[in-house]
Amino acid sequence: MLSKSNVTDMIYEKKRGAGLTWASIAEGIGMSEVFVTSACLGMNALPRDKADLLTRQLGLPQEAAVVLAEFPTKQWDRQVPTDPCIYRLYEIVGVYGDTLKELIQEKCGNGIMSAIDFSMEIEKVPNPKGDRIEIRMSGKYLGYNAW
Repeated sequence: MLSKSNVTDMIYEKKRGAGLTWASIAEGIGMSEVFVTSACLGMNALPRDKADLLTRQLGLPQEAAVVLAEFPTKQWDRQVPTDPCIYRLYEIVGVYGDTLKELIQEKCGNGIMSAIDFSMEIEKVPNPKGDRIEIRMSGKYLGYNAW
């Protein structure tokens, strides 16, 4: 029986062996690069038809499609990350988290940005001072109910 981590390992192996990018894998099944990467890493579920396409595209066993379509348990290590790339994003939320919350609530009211009805794009932006990374997130505003 395969687990999500087993399938992730198989995907990494096929990706490396074939010299694929996450963008090319996502394009091959007609979905967002960010969402497909997240699903391949075990944090989201692919629709079954897309999971079937991905397993065929990568030459994975059929059971991998079942696993990719299963609802994930979204858990992660709660310790401060030490990987520099992940740590910097953690640091950004630490420094700007209250600012983001304040501005979201000032503009929309008492509520949150959904990470369920959500999309994200990551782009490399050339810049004479050094390339930049642009992260665009779009989440539905969900107001808190009063009762």
